[in-house]
Amino acid sequence: MDYRFHTLDVFTAERFGGNPLAVVLDADGLTSAEMQTIAREFGLSETVFVVKPNLPAHTARLRIFTPVTELPFAGHPTVGTAVLFSELAIRGQGVSDVEQDRLVVFEESIGSIRVGVRRRRGQAAFAEFDAPKLPFEVGPPPATERIATALGLMPTEVGFENHKPAVFSAGLPYVFVPVRGLDEIARIEPQQRLWSETFGGKGAVYAYCRETVHTHAAFHARMFDPGHNIPEDPATGSAAAAFGAVVLRYDERPDGESRLAIEQGLEMGRPSEISVTLVVAGGTLKGVRIGGHAVGVLEGTISI
Repeated sequence: MDYRFHTLDVFTAERFGGNPLAVVLDADGLTSAEMQTIAREFGLSETVFVVKPNLPAHTARLRIFTPVTELPFAGHPTVGTAVLFSELAIRGQGVSDVEQDRLVVFEESIGSIRVGVRRRRGQAAFAEFDAPKLPFEVGPPPATERIATALGLMPTEVGFENHKPAVFSAGLPYVFVPVRGLDEIARIEPQQRLWSETFGGKGAVYAYCRETVHTHAAFHARMFDPGHNIPEDPATGSAAAAFGAVVLRYDERPDGESRLAIEQGLEMGRPSEISVTLVVAGGTLKGVRIGGHAVGVLEGTISI
């Protein structure tokens, strides 16, 4: 049977940047094993399989696979699939390059996620969603010396100002590692033989620094997750969602909404930008919104 698929570049307004994503439509006829096989064949950090929702009022149910496992939630698949649905709806109307705001509701294993899509003439579509879970701390991080060695850095290069390593999750856990600056973060070389013994089940590492390449960005980041066959990820929405709690812990943020931009993927030649909005009340994080642009790249069919 043939299945239609699309690929998009997510968290970028230009093709061949950002994080590539494959979306397989009308995938109800596929088994979980077949989905895993297709995801492995695409070889991207994530592939989405769109199936019928459990609740008819919702847009679709998304099943998200890395090349080696299924995930309960991920940011760039949520953004990219929402933009794709908006594009397909416009095609169905027989128009193009229109200004339109659209809301889609996806069912993911973590829960229902509402995504707003904004389209403006001459611009790449922008999608934004509320993180399905507020970030929470997941135990203590490994010792700084062990983290530094596993990243190929010196212990004195880990940490800046009052920022220290921490482990947070908004659906997927990440070890957040502050690094002194751009020179140090560019020199990170994951040491595979030390990775699992250092990070264990919390094997995804999100390194960040305050120094940035683009002046409008608040942080520069890199993400490594070799345990899920992702040596490095060019843009990580689920990590950005959890990073909201890290920012609030170490930086003063006023009550209300504050938006910041995170640049990622530059070392990979796939520049990305993720918009993170923190909603703070009484000094407590009440919500995190993740947003970004996405652009279509190619489409076709796959037989199985």
